[in-house]
Amino acid sequence: LLLGYALFTVPFAFAMAALITGRLDDWWIRSTRRWTLVAWFFLTLGNLFGMLWAYRVLGWGGYWGWDPVENAAFMPWLTGTAFLHSVMIQQRRGMLKVWNMVLIIVTFSLCLFGTLVTRSGILSSVHSFAAGASGPLFLALIALVLMGSLSLVWTRLPGLRSEHELDSMVSREATFLGNNLLLVGAAFAVFWGTIFPLVSEAVRGVKVGVGPSFYNQVTGPIFLALIVLIGVCSLIGWRKASMENLLRNFLWPSILAVAVAAALYLLGLSPAYAVLAFASLAFVGATILLEFYRGVRARHRHGENYLVALPRLVWRHRPRYGGYIVHAGVLLLAMGIAGSQMFSASAEATLAPGESIEIRGYTLTFNDEGLKESSGSSSMKVTATLDVSRGGEHIRSIDSSKRLEGQAQEPVTDPGIWTRRSPSLEPVPWLGLPGDDLYVVLGGLTEDGKATFKVFVNPLVSWIWVGGVVIVAGALMAFWPDAREEARVPVRRWQPGREVETSHA
Repeated sequence: LLLGYALFTVPFAFAMAALITGRLDDWWIRSTRRWTLVAWFFLTLGNLFGMLWAYRVLGWGGYWGWDPVENAAFMPWLTGTAFLHSVMIQQRRGMLKVWNMVLIIVTFSLCLFGTLVTRSGILSSVHSFAAGASGPLFLALIALVLMGSLSLVWTRLPGLRSEHELDSMVSREATFLGNNLLLVGAAFAVFWGTIFPLVSEAVRGVKVGVGPSFYNQVTGPIFLALIVLIGVCSLIGWRKASMENLLRNFLWPSILAVAVAAALYLLGLSPAYAVLAFASLAFVGATILLEFYRGVRARHRHGENYLVALPRLVWRHRPRYGGYIVHAGVLLLAMGIAGSQMFSASAEATLAPGESIEIRGYTLTFNDEGLKESSGSSSMKVTATLDVSRGGEHIRSIDSSKRLEGQAQEPVTDPGIWTRRSPSLEPVPWLGLPGDDLYVVLGGLTEDGKATFKVFVNPLVSWIWVGGVVIVAGALMAFWPDAREEARVPVRRWQPGREVETSHA
């Protein structure tokens, strides 16, 4: 995460250089494209590893708790994603120049804010470092960056005018703008929720925080709309989409989405927004597959075998198809989040050895051996085993433990996690996809050998990690150096009043 924060300094610095020198074309965007992609890549990687760490190590049954440090890492990712998409409009149509400047300023400022939250301790977090005295200095730096950079934008407004107007609301430019507004809106909602304890303390003298339900209710509809726009943005025409373009590109994906929604509804899947979410995922997945199919078919018409055409197509157009692969990864991640958020279940019980707890058709029995203690030179560990059965048939055993390390005052919980590879999505069990997790947390212990267990069933959660791997692969492909592209790009040596262009080769 900190590497991602640091790397966003490069596009910000180039943007400031463009404003200072008055060179306001898209040279600074072209010059920093890979820097921006690499910064976004490391922010993505940091957020994914943070989710995995929270899920595997913290032992509370989830992967995203809307913690202040999590939020501080997520906000520049949102605005950085908006920036990556918005600059395409400037490069192609000469539009959104002011917007792009503001986006990179906000993204860099949020990177500074993330460092402030992580290092200063102004907001309590399980992810933050020890509190330091750097808070006022960071606040002063953020204020200086915002005031200085926005003042530069204000002085250069005449040179940042768009070269073209938005021709139609039914166009790729309009959908990209909608994408940007939704991403920035989500970032603002997360920012407001994050700083609300500070605002409430300043106004009322008492820190009052907002819980995960606030973030879920506000950002949930925004992210669903963003998922749909992923499918629309990639296929809709530039400037003004014709009816022929809309029918050719969206008829079959729309039919598939309606069919999926109808099938899920008839099979009893509820609530309604779950049906809408999975239908939207089907729509976007179909648009991505359609784009790959058309590219492969075009190469096949020139004599290439389908199996050869696909890798060659992707490799020769890495930025474009790398982006599509990232979108596919986002879909898989969204599917995992939707399944685990909408259909998860939990149960808690205090058990003696031999007693059981039931959840979603599973029976988990506290092993007759009871609590098992072990110790090392500077640690002590207590382990409990639950035997898992379904329909009277023993499936496996899951261990969960508590560790006390060194001079620590609080024990560390090691959850037991089993990923089931067969369907179990409720309320239609056979509709589930592989990736359901049975998650066991060992809680309190009693002197008579009893233990409190909290058990979660998290459907589809493994698809989050699969989606993360796909996103990383797509991002690596998108910014992988292209020798042919490098040879075509001229090197420009700029001097005040004139520009000298020379061949790269």
